[in-house]
Amino acid sequence: MKAIQFHEFGSPDVLRLEDIATPEPQTGEVLIRVQACGVNFADTLQRKNQYIYTPELPFTPGTEVSGTIERLGDGVESFSVGQRVIAFTKDGGYAEYVVAPAHLTVILPEEIDFDSGAAIITQGLTAFQMLKTLGQVQRGNSVLIHAAAGGVGSLAVQIAKILGANHIVATAGSAEKLEFAKSSGADSVVNYRDADWSVQVMHATDGKGVDVILEAVGGDIFQKSLGCLTSFGKLIVYGRSSGSTVFDPIILLDKTLSVVGFSLYNFLENPLYTDSLNELFGYIKQGHLKMQIGGIYPLAEATKVHELIESRSTQGKLIIKP
Repeated sequence: MKAIQFHEFGSPDVLRLEDIATPEPQTGEVLIRVQACGVNFADTLQRKNQYIYTPELPFTPGTEVSGTIERLGDGVESFSVGQRVIAFTKDGGYAEYVVAPAHLTVILPEEIDFDSGAAIITQGLTAFQMLKTLGQVQRGNSVLIHAAAGGVGSLAVQIAKILGANHIVATAGSAEKLEFAKSSGADSVVNYRDADWSVQVMHATDGKGVDVILEAVGGDIFQKSLGCLTSFGKLIVYGRSSGSTVFDPIILLDKTLSVVGFSLYNFLENPLYTDSLNELFGYIKQGHLKMQIGGIYPLAEATKVHELIESRSTQGKLIIKP
């Protein structure tokens, strides 16, 4: 089968389209014929050996796929060959076939196309769980979403609206991205490149601040975000793409603030995994949630896709199709 591999760590140029053996599903696994694979910033970190673990070389990236079940491993009784599914995989998604744990595989409704299915897993679950489970966003709350034109951010804006947030403030780094965030449902938009962006957030909320913030940048953005919270507000951290963060927790006391971390990998074994995806499917079928696909590329253009991801110029989700 055709697959993208890298045999050394480095720039996007290390990605190679190669012929490798089709994997065999082991006990508790399914073999999926891949129709679409989502591309994530984490894939670029793996390629550079800057991720939380060191991939074993040669390595095929890709952790979220949609497709049809080709073969069942021993002990798998809840699926059948030919079913449309999405799945979270350890790796191997940039390929024509991939194996996935059966318990992380979910039936894809007929009403939802493969591209949207692949796009919902990582970013959709991340945005949904941060807002609903951790942030407990409900009607009347205000939310600040950083990087609102990205994969997580563009979905988070819509999901916050679905959950009843009455004021959604979105940040992005360009006029084009701010317009994109506004089209997704943001009530106010702020360019985080402006030195006074946090002042603008407070002005947008009439000086009250927001109840929940989604933050994955780190550094100065994290520090200023704390000042944008209202009393009993919660800042949810799910990354630090631009720098490490050090802060004195005593600053949380004045307004009784909370800082909470979220990692999708720790959530995968949670019983809410399947239920959450099915709830997101429901939003899509009802027309309340629109998947923001920023580009669809053939497998052979994986290098280009990684270059686009690292340029920070993309909007929405990028998809690779074998």
